[in-house]
Formats: sequence, C-alpha cells, structure tokens
Amino acid sequence: MYRIMMMILMTTTLVFASSGPGARDAATISGFVYNKENGEALIGANVYFENLAMGASTNVSGYYVIPSVPIGRYILVCDYLGFETYKKTIEIVNGENVKLNIYMNVSILETEEIVITADSIRTAERLYRKPISTVQLNPKQINQVPQVAEADLLRSLQTLPGIAPISDFSTALYIRGGTPDQNLHLLDGTDVYNPEHMFGLFSTFNADAIKHIELSKGGFGAEYGGRLSSVLDITNLDGNREKFEGRASISVLSAKTTLQMPIGNFGSISGAIRRTYFDKTVAEFIDDIPDYYFYDGSIKAFFELDKNNRLTLSYYGGNDYLDYKFNTEATEKKGFTYDWGNKTASLRWTRVFTPRLFSNFWVTYSIFRSRFKMNIFDMYENNDIDDLTFKGNLEYHYSDKLAVKFGFEQKNLEVSYIEDDPQTAIDIKQDAMQISGYTQLNIRPTQSWLIETGVRYNYFDSDKTFRNWAPRFSTKYKLNETIGLKAAYGRYYQYLNQIDRFMVSDVWSLSGKSEDRAYADHYLVGYQQEIQKDYELEVEAFYKKMNNTYSFNQNIAAEMKIDTYTPDGRPLIENTKYVFKRGDSKSYGFEFLLRKDVGRLNGWIGYTYAHTLTKIDGINLNRWFAPRHDRSSTVNLVTNIDLLKEREKLVLGMNFIYSSGQPITEPGSAYVIASSPFDPYRSASYAPTKINNIRLPFYARMDLSLTYKIQYKNWSMSPYLQIFNIGNRKNVWFIEYDYDEGKPEIEVIQMMPLLPTVGVNFVF
Repeated sequence: MYRIMMMILMTTTLVFASSGPGARDAATISGFVYNKENGEALIGANVYFENLAMGASTNVSGYYVIPSVPIGRYILVCDYLGFETYKKTIEIVNGENVKLNIYMNVSILETEEIVITADSIRTAERLYRKPISTVQLNPKQINQVPQVAEADLLRSLQTLPGIAPISDFSTALYIRGGTPDQNLHLLDGTDVYNPEHMFGLFSTFNADAIKHIELSKGGFGAEYGGRLSSVLDITNLDGNREKFEGRASISVLSAKTTLQMPIGNFGSISGAIRRTYFDKTVAEFIDDIPDYYFYDGSIKAFFELDKNNRLTLSYYGGNDYLDYKFNTEATEKKGFTYDWGNKTASLRWTRVFTPRLFSNFWVTYSIFRSRFKMNIFDMYENNDIDDLTFKGNLEYHYSDKLAVKFGFEQKNLEVSYIEDDPQTAIDIKQDAMQISGYTQLNIRPTQSWLIETGVRYNYFDSDKTFRNWAPRFSTKYKLNETIGLKAAYGRYYQYLNQIDRFMVSDVWSLSGKSEDRAYADHYLVGYQQEIQKDYELEVEAFYKKMNNTYSFNQNIAAEMKIDTYTPDGRPLIENTKYVFKRGDSKSYGFEFLLRKDVGRLNGWIGYTYAHTLTKIDGINLNRWFAPRHDRSSTVNLVTNIDLLKEREKLVLGMNFIYSSGQPITEPGSAYVIASSPFDPYRSASYAPTKINNIRLPFYARMDLSLTYKIQYKNWSMSPYLQIFNIGNRKNVWFIEYDYDEGKPEIEVIQMMPLLPTVGVNFVF
C-alpha cells in the first residue's frame, strides 16, 4: 500500500509542479459532447481543429480536452458516426481557456457521398486515439447481426476475428486462446461475474439498454487489471434528458422494454426489463418440458449537480431458474433445480477539477449466486461471490504531447463453495482484499509517434499474500496519412478463477496457498490502413503465454488426502489443494479485419489463424495438447444491405461463419465397471491414448435476417424475421460411444438445426 501511494504521489507531484513552455500564451479547450436530441453524452467522439494538428476523443463520460492551443483563430470540428459534422469558429486570445459543450445533430440521411479525406480526424483517430487491439460497436450494429430470436451483444462479438465460440449453445467468449473467466466484464464500471443466461445460450446484457461497447482483445493499458485476456467495457444509457422515450420488443423467446425520461432540468433516468415466457407458452403444448425462465432488469439515474460535478446511480439484476423432473408422471417427482444470477450496483462521481484534470470515482457492489439441488441423490451445491469495490481514475492533460492517467482500486472479495452429497462434503470459504494502483503516460513526441507506457501494482491478500508489478507498453507509428504500425507488450495478473467442471455448474475460487496467482504476457504487432473512403483494414499478430491456469481434478477421489470428516463419517474438503490441477497455456496467431461502418452496404469480414496449446500437471504425460476451444482457421462475414431507396426501411442482414474442426479425444480402449448407487446401469469407462487427438469436421453456418420499418407520426414498428443456420447444416457438437448392445456404437450429437424466429420492435 505504501508503494502504491508513493507512486501516485510522485505522479501527481510531477504533473502539478511542472509548467510547460509557452503555457501563458496557450489555452485549453474542453467540454462535453452530447446528442442534441436526447442529451446523452457521446463516447469516442472526435474533436479537432481543421487546419491544426491537434485534437482529442471524448472519454467514457463524453469529456474532451485539447490543451496547449496557441493564440489564433481556428475552426473546431466534431465528428461522430451517425451524426452531422459540427463546426464552430474558435478564437484564442491571451491564453484564455475555452469551455465548449458540443451538441450533435443526428444525421437524417447517411449517404455514400459523405467524403472522408485521407488526412481526416477519422483516420487519425483510428491510428492514434483508439487503444491498441480494441473494437468498438454501437447498439445499431448489434441489432443488425442475425441472431437466435433477438439481438445479443456477446453473439455479435463472436463474429469478430480472434473470438472463438465453443458451440451454437454458448455466448461465452474465448478470446485469443483464453477462457471466458479471463475476460473482465464491466457494466457501468462494475464487475459482472456471470454474463450469460440459459447455460450460455443468451447474454445477460439487454441490447436495448446499451449506449456504448468497447472490447479490448489484448495489450490493454494499466487502467485495467484482474484478468488475463480481455476487457469488455459496457456503458448503459443515462436516459433521455429532453423527453420521454421508450422501446419494446416481442420475440418467440421473450418480451422486453426500455424506458427513458428526464428528471427536471438536471438529470435523467432509464430502465429496462426482460423476461422469457416459453415456460408459460410452450408448456401448454409440451408436457415434459422443464420449467425454465430467466429475467433481468436495470435502472440508471444521472444527475448533473453543477457544471463540474455529476452523479450516476446504476443497478442491474438478473436470474435464471430451472426445475427439471426426470419423470413428470411419477408420484414422487425426482429431478433437480438450478437457480443462479447476478446483481450489481454502482455509484459514480464525476468531477472536473480543472479543465485539464478530469476524474471518475466509483463505489460498486457485485454478487453472484449459484444454487444447485438434486433430490434423487440428496445432493446440493452452492457457489457465491461477493465483491465490494472502491476505485478512482484521473486524467491530467499536461500538453498536446503529454497526458497522464493514474488511479487506484480496492476490492474486498468473499467466495464460498459448498457441496454436500452422500459420499463427500465440501465446505470452502475464502476471502481476500486486493489493492491496486496504476499510472500511465500518453506521450506524442512527434506527429508520427504515439507512446503509451505505464505500470500497475497489485497487492492481493488471502491466506497468502501476493505483490506483483505489471508493466504495460504500446506504441503507434504513422507511416503516411493512411497507414500506421503498432506494437504492444503487457503483463497481466488474475487472482479469481472460474474452474470448468464439465457439469451443470462451474466453481469460482481465489488464489492462495493452494492456487498460485495466474499471470500472462501479451505480445502484439499490427498494421492499420484506411484503404479508401469508409473502408478500414486491420491486421494483428499476437503471442500470449498464460501461467498457473487451473482445471478441475477429475481424479480427486484417488489423490486427495483427508484429515477432516463430517459427523456422519464422510470426507470433508475445506481447501482446494486437491480439487484443482495447475497448468499453463499459450496461444499465437494473426487476425485480419476489413470493416465498413456507413453506407447502404456495411459490415465486416474477418479471418483468424491461431493455435492454442495447454499443459496440465499429471495429464497427458505432462505434454502440450490443444484445448476444446482451439480452432486453427476461422472466417467471419457480416453484412447489412438497405434494399430500398429510403434508408433503413427494409434491411437484409447476413452472418456467415466457417471454422476448422474442434479437437476431441478418441478413446483407445474401453471397459465396463460395476454398478454404483449413482449409476444403477452398466456404464463404460474409456482409456484415451492422447488428449484431444482428433478433430471434428469443419463448422459452417449462415444466418439471415430481414427487418421492415413502418414509421408513424410519433412511433415506429419494425417486424423482423431471423433464420439461424439457413442451410440446416448438421454441425457436430460432440461424439458419444454407446455400449448398450455390447459393442461400441458412435452417436453424433449435433448443434442447432435451421431455426426461424419472428418478432417485432417498437419505438415510441
């Protein structure tokens, strides 16, 4: 803690004690950028001078700063996708600072004739201001990607290069060889530990409630920590500050609505709610369907206390419930129930201390609850996470060549895993405190170079203390007006891991005496070009080495040494020493992305070539093998086409994916074991010769959507048709071996068939 405070103190002292040359003659221009129609702050808007090589992008609060502007008369320009370009003449006199809030008008017609010149700020922003290896999407793009029943954020992200889905049934993100728990999911600044509904079929994030999405696939800066692979930062709508606004959607899966309204002239509020209803509808026609539903809801309130202070309150709650009966006609209903979900809450204070010093401070609380009970075996299992966090991020713009970010984070974590069955009892309770501090410099020594360097310090105290420094570095070099090169390195640590047990539920566990902290090193190089008007090309190569990753010990019964027993004589496990096995992983490859965001034809095409290898202590003779999510080649194509002259009247969407087959294990032999209380039938055990030694056939799928917009005076209606897997390709999920007849029979389990769905969206 002492080192963290000294690091922050030294940074702030350096910043405030220094004064740049010409400071008395130069001025700072700063302010917020808003959507004029509803008062929402715009994230990632580009603010720059027309004939002066100076500019900035708005941050997560919609705030921009352009320091060290010399005396003179200039034209200030603001660009944002989907909005009319803003221009205003600014005169700098005697170094007087200018506070300018910009209000952007929504573009009525977005035509192909919009000209973006080679030296425009859009090219510069892509080359310099967008963080390395980062992808940004807006809600409109999410809604246009064909999905299963309704728009889904995580499924849309799965169409991007470097992100591998595990199957049709999962929205989990396997990013550059990492596992889903290695992704940091932030919703309005708060950690979300289970971002999926329906065992991964749908994500917990309601697309209608989202304002901005930014995904960093690697090499992210010192501001973020706690995960090995990626950061998904989601910002929900603050609320319409001008008028009441609503959206509603009905699909074959669910119904949802999002409402926004102003609070006087100083704030706004937004809320969203969603619930599935096939437990009420399908159950009327099919008797044996399990009783299952999920719901989620969010509410967010924004208050502008004065010109320099803002307060934001945010809440999210979601839950899944499954009640499955093995035989619905039996007198005694044998089966299981599974109940799980997230709740998050946050309070954010935004403070503009000076035009150059901007800050955000959060208090957040996140909980995850998992409850599984199987009454046929008198078994239950609980897994809980409680996370109370305090954190702050500050930005100081010293000059047009130097900006400093610094901040802190304190996490108080409680994790418990309890299991009770007729043979064994598990009662593991863990708690920890994590304190982190970081500083980061953004340096632009010339018009061609941009350097970002920083360090993050982590202090993690559970039943063992870890102290780790995590350096970060990235650089970008501009070859000419349209081409740039980039490179990055970073060290990342993770102290909370989700262990896949290949069962209904997984297990969360903290690092400590039994589990070492996981860490990873990222190496990235890339090329970026705006090849012609509106077309952007990105190519990145990466190498990632992950150490101390853990998996569930399938041989726990034979390896564990028990010293404690329950009162009825069952073994009692109170730590994770024998529950998990340590391992290492590595991943390497390259990605290609060609993207066009505007015009009647828009979308992207991506290609990924990558390999992931993992090694687990005591498994596969300690040799490297490819995990299930390894896919060597993947092609993605997403397009949206306006079919009529009137924009967005009739839109055809297409999503195509091709990937090489996933690895699976082919057994070398099998043998039948005796019956047990848990298995009253003959069952076979398999002896593999090598882990994941063969691959499934290649995967291919095409989805289509058609949306027709009907505009009325004060509201609109958009019925849509979505067809998942229009070719009805029988993609293989996994293979089973059936020994019921005495000799092995191969049974192929397939993924989703052709699945058409309909729905309608309302805007009012």
